Amino acid sequence: MAKINLEKKINSSFAKKLLKQMLLIRRFDEKASQMYGLRKIKGFLHLYNGEEAVATGAIAAIDLKKDYVLTAYRDHGHAIACGIDPKVLMAELYGKVTGCSGGKGGSMHFFDAEKHMFGGNGIVGAHIPLATGVALKIKYKKETGVVLCFFGDGAIHQGTFHESLNMAKIWNLPIVFICENNQYGMGTDYRRVSSVEDFSVMGASYGIPGKQVNGMDVLEVHENVLSAVKMARKDSIPTLLDIKTYRYKGHSVSDPAKYRTKEELNYYKQQDPILILKEKVLKAGFMTDDDYARLDKECKAIALEATTFAEESLEPPLEALYEDVLAKGGE
Repeated sequence: MAKINLEKKINSSFAKKLLKQMLLIRRFDEKASQMYGLRKIKGFLHLYNGEEAVATGAIAAIDLKKDYVLTAYRDHGHAIACGIDPKVLMAELYGKVTGCSGGKGGSMHFFDAEKHMFGGNGIVGAHIPLATGVALKIKYKKETGVVLCFFGDGAIHQGTFHESLNMAKIWNLPIVFICENNQYGMGTDYRRVSSVEDFSVMGASYGIPGKQVNGMDVLEVHENVLSAVKMARKDSIPTLLDIKTYRYKGHSVSDPAKYRTKEELNYYKQQDPILILKEKVLKAGFMTDDDYARLDKECKAIALEATTFAEESLEPPLEALYEDVLAKGGE
């Protein structure tokens, strides 16, 4: 892949849009964590704190009118970046009928077909063939779309990952495989279970270009994904990106994350993607500290509004247990 020039002037409106989106994702997940602690939300809850730059920067590089996003169970950031209403997402966490999956999917199964956000998938690596299939659909129907397939470092060692990359290359599919390498597969450091530390080299086994990217810098993420999307759209060349990031919370809210040191966590908190972009925006003169404070207050208000909406929404009726179980005509 060509070297990306990140020294070009930052566009004011675009940079502020990215900053707001990352802030909204952070405040949404903080509110969700608070509500989980109050037992308003049950089941699994996988937070995105620290990884905001990956979904935000990557999804900003595509057109969701024709492109698609599929991801794993840590999907809150991707759903917000795809433009799904935070109220609808919070309602889904609450198990309410106004949720994006009717209250029956929960944290791991955010979904919106109209916005081309095809999950939120709960089984590690199982959605990678699905994303590859969507890319095959695009090529078969001679459409102009591209698929972004996000997955964690734990999925790298699943057979579905390798099979999908092989088929994507054989069929020259318009897909970008994005490993969100937050460095821990549940509680295991990825270096303990991987023969290589740079996952991007795995693409070479299938003749697919690969690159490692700094996932704490949203502008770097955006530029590299944009380059990969252009190759996929123009020449049907699939790409593998190993985007190095870090989650500030445990694997899920029930995980105390005692497998890492406080020093390690503090080191990565000094690389907070929100603060990195904030500094660039302030330095460029696009925003003042007061402007940032107002933006943050707005995002907190949106998260609070989402909670109120979820609280006031109805639970699914009993008969909903039997809906969405069988395909139409298969009864």
